[in-house]
Amino acid sequence: MTHQVLARKWRPRDFESLVGQEHVVRALTHALDHQRLHHAYLLTGTRGVGKTTIARILAKAVNCEKGVSAKPCGQCSACVAIDQGRFVDYLELDAASNRGVDDMTQVLENAVYSPTQGRYKVYVIDEVHMLTNHAFNAMLKTLEEPPGHALFILATTDPQKVPVTVLSRCLQFNLKNMPPARIAGHLEHILGLEGIAFDGSALPMIGQAAAGSMRDALSITDQAIAYGAGEVREASVREMLGVVDQRIVERLVTQLIAEDAAGLMQVADEMLALNVSFERALAELARAFQQAALAQAGVLNDEAAALNLQTLQALADHCSATRLQVYYQIALHGLRDLPLAFDAHGGMCMILLRLLAFKPMGSTVPLTASAPSSAQPQARVTTNPVASARAALSSAPRAATLRATPAMPVQVATVEPSAPTPAPARSIAAAVQPSVARVFDGRWTELASTLPLSGMLGQFLRQSEYLKHEEDDGLVAISLRVPVRQFSEAAMVSKVQESLAAKLGKPVKLSVELGAVQATVQAADEAARQARFSQARAGIESDPNVQSLLSEFDARIVPESVRPLDE
Repeated sequence: MTHQVLARKWRPRDFESLVGQEHVVRALTHALDHQRLHHAYLLTGTRGVGKTTIARILAKAVNCEKGVSAKPCGQCSACVAIDQGRFVDYLELDAASNRGVDDMTQVLENAVYSPTQGRYKVYVIDEVHMLTNHAFNAMLKTLEEPPGHALFILATTDPQKVPVTVLSRCLQFNLKNMPPARIAGHLEHILGLEGIAFDGSALPMIGQAAAGSMRDALSITDQAIAYGAGEVREASVREMLGVVDQRIVERLVTQLIAEDAAGLMQVADEMLALNVSFERALAELARAFQQAALAQAGVLNDEAAALNLQTLQALADHCSATRLQVYYQIALHGLRDLPLAFDAHGGMCMILLRLLAFKPMGSTVPLTASAPSSAQPQARVTTNPVASARAALSSAPRAATLRATPAMPVQVATVEPSAPTPAPARSIAAAVQPSVARVFDGRWTELASTLPLSGMLGQFLRQSEYLKHEEDDGLVAISLRVPVRQFSEAAMVSKVQESLAAKLGKPVKLSVELGAVQATVQAADEAARQARFSQARAGIESDPNVQSLLSEFDARIVPESVRPLDE
């Protein structure tokens, strides 16, 4: 069998042909040129980004017969043997299958002997995070002070599982994922050298499917060549990968811009007939929303655009930045919930209708308030536009109107009094005057809210309850109750006592006991907050505009959506 897969045939043989890891190449090149090699390296990154490839190139660089250099010749017996995997002084160990302490001990015992063929013994331990704790402990001493002829290169896809004691003994390089555009450019170069016909529009699909891995991209390309009978064509790659046709996503975006529910349902029906993956279509739709937001910000990369640039620009022009964020979140949550739907087609239809139904508060139009009544406060409500619905209700039968303009529940955002109303009750903590009398009068919540303490000490003040106090000319004795044991520790009590003494201008003796508390600064603030919420809900429920919506459209108020202005 003479055929060699692309991933092996086009594996980089030197630093110059390595793609996408310039930061690692630069550091290693300088180290080799200045003879400042470290004894242990840790290469991290996802699969197929070049960890083992860099290890092999580094092994050739230090063992090349023409001398240690960042540009190994690739032709001497050492370089050829390393490329072919038969160099005696180059050992690749798979830690996933050789993870025990005995395996590591055997490697370390051999490391003390001088190289047989080359200058250095190079040990590459792949997936090093799979080693057991005993194996890691066994290698620590050798990894810190190895023989002068030994070079350790550790590779892992999960560096969080590598002990800190090992990390501290290595130079760590984090290899980057390959961007789809970079992968597509490299594939174009390889296919050109291979003499394989291809469509330029097919390569970005492969780059996207590779998810940052150049090796995966080359494997997918091999599959595409076989699937396309020796060619890489857009149609065959799209069918092989199950990529959604851009025209379908563009039609969804167009109907969404036009707010045409019937048009969206028609596209969903066509997707069902064509057996298009609803999950992939929804993911592409979310990607379109993301790129439209980038277009609004002026940072969209035209080469990486998911859709036609005119369609993306139309979406960016039609939707506000807030609406695009809402669309993006609906698409993401729909993608998560789609497997839960009893029917994928029905779930997709509901998600598309949800995109029409939900609009951010910033994009809605406030109702025109009627003349305020002197008997009750008026409120300005932010809701979905209903003017067109009212006009339709007056000029057409009610059943036909409901089909044309579906009734939606009122989305209440804020309540803003249009006329001066009494200010909500302020908490005791907020009503305290800047200064407190030097003689303590028992109003603990007022005193506690003025002390300049934060963190745990501040929580002590907010959650403690006053019990009693005694005062004479020379001392103020205060007793408090605290809810948790940490607040009764001597160090914390001492710091609060010092702050009280500075505030009152007299020596203070503070004593605390552990128990349930009620009358605290925190409880007073929470009571005042609940009062503001109750006032806001009462204002929205009594508003005539809201009452009109409730009666005419069978709407309802979502209680948790009502917020006081200061919230």
